[in-house]
This record gives sequence, structure tokens and C-alpha cells, in this order.
Amino acid sequence: MKMTFRWYGESDPVTLEKIEQIPTMSGIVSAVYDVAPGGVWSNESIQKIKSAAEAHRLEFEVVESVPVAEDIKLGTAKAPAMIDAYCENLRRLGKAGVKCVCYNFMPVFDWLRSELEHQNEDGSNSLAYDDETVRSMNPLTSELSLPGWDESYSKEQLRGLLAQYEQVGEEKLWGNLQTFLEAVIPVAEESGIKMAIHPDDPPWGLFGLPRIITSEKNLDRFLKLVDSPANGLTFCTGSLGANPENDLVKMAKKYAQRIHFAHLRNILWTGEKQFHEVGHPTSCGSLDLYGIVRALVE
Repeated sequence: MKMTFRWYGESDPVTLEKIEQIPTMSGIVSAVYDVAPGGVWSNESIQKIKSAAEAHRLEFEVVESVPVAEDIKLGTAKAPAMIDAYCENLRRLGKAGVKCVCYNFMPVFDWLRSELEHQNEDGSNSLAYDDETVRSMNPLTSELSLPGWDESYSKEQLRGLLAQYEQVGEEKLWGNLQTFLEAVIPVAEESGIKMAIHPDDPPWGLFGLPRIITSEKNLDRFLKLVDSPANGLTFCTGSLGANPENDLVKMAKKYAQRIHFAHLRNILWTGEKQFHEVGHPTSCGSLDLYGIVRALVE
């Protein structure tokens, strides 16, 4: 196992100089942020990240993420061309030495929280989620936004996108995911890249949108869609752990050989579909982080 740190590029206030100073830090996790989903990343942009990392004795082996365009998730007529572009990105990343790509298949909204600066008892702040707060907000009419909303859409664009998803239930989304994987995984294999899907965050449906990477049963189904070592998981404990029914120690043991990337986070459950993030030690929250890490290491 290697410890890495997310870096959002030259504008990130957490600079490479600071990341380099963290003991046992092996590298950065980054991406090309100025190309829209469905586009091709330039070799120059990829190399620029790698060179910047190496100048600070850091590796660039993990990308989070190469975003999956909504047309791919929806299965529109534009999907094949966008999948081809995705495959080209994998080829270019593989040539640059990238070994793992984290991505997600969440419709419209990425991770969602109701609060970015929840005040903890020790004076620290963290992300928090309250389902009642989230569901009280209509993404089509509310002038407010929740952390994790993609604000790149205008209200009209968002309305059109949500209307398209009215025709996409869970089974249709599964089918579109399989189409994506059947094209992408062979290219990942050829490029020396392990694909690592991120669980849906939180792991339940929202605003009528389907979410499918949510549970042990669904992870079993996902891994069988294309049964290849290159088709694997990002084991995000803060996402899967939001549902108390997910036994994370058991899942870590079960999927260890297919877990290519991990987000080790602890959360404290404070009610039904209500939680906030806390310190990593098991004693700080509701997740057995010690047991999870031990399962991964063993």
C-alpha cells in the first residue's frame, strides 16, 4: 500500500511543497481539470502534472478522475464517440506511467453533503450530511446549492438533464455501465491501468436519480460485468460506510484483490441517513478503521 495526497493543480492552496513534507507520502492523486467530460486530455497537460510531482520527489500514478460524460451514463447517440475519447485518455495516461484511474458512474450529482464546515466538539470542522436537509431542496428551483452539486449547469440545462434521466432507471444505468466497461477495460489492460470505480456518495438514490454502486450485493454484480483484474474498486469507507448495513471489514477482506484505490475516512452516524466526518481512529467514529486497514494489508 502507498499513501498519496490529492492535488488540484497549481491553484491548490495545499502546494506540492507542503505535500512533499508529509512523512511516508509517496505521490499525488490529480487530474486534468480544464477539459470537459468526453474530451481528450493533451499529452502536454498530463506530462505537466507528472513533471511537477517529480520535481518534488512525488509519483503521479493515480488519477482522480477521468470523468464519465453524462451522455455515456444516459446511453445517448453521443456515447460511442465519448467512450472512444475516454479510451484514448487511458492510453495516454498509461504511457505517462499512471497505474490507477478512479472514476464514478453517479448521474448528474457527484458526492453530496448538507454542510461543509460542521463544527466538531474538538473545534475542528468537517463535512456533514443530513438527508432531510438535502431532500428539502429542489435542484430545479432552489437558489441555494448543496456541497457536491455540479454548478456548471444552468437551471435550464439541469432541467433538461433531469428530464432525460426520467427514462433511465437502475437497470438501464447498469446496462450503460456494462457497455462502458466492455469498451474501456480491454484498453485499460493494454495500458497497464487498473480502473477503480468510486461508490455512490451517499449510497442511496436522490432526487429520483438511480444510484447503483451502493452495497455488497451491487459490488458483486459490478465486478462480474467484466470479470478482469483491471475492473476494480475505489474502497471509499466514508461513502459505503454511510449505510450501517454495509459491513466494511467483511467487504475489505472479500474484495481486497479488486480494491485498487482506497479513501480511508471515518464517519459518525448521528441518525438515520445522518452523519458527519470525524478523525481516523476507530474510537472517533462509527467505522472500524483499524479492522478495515488490517484487512487490506493482510
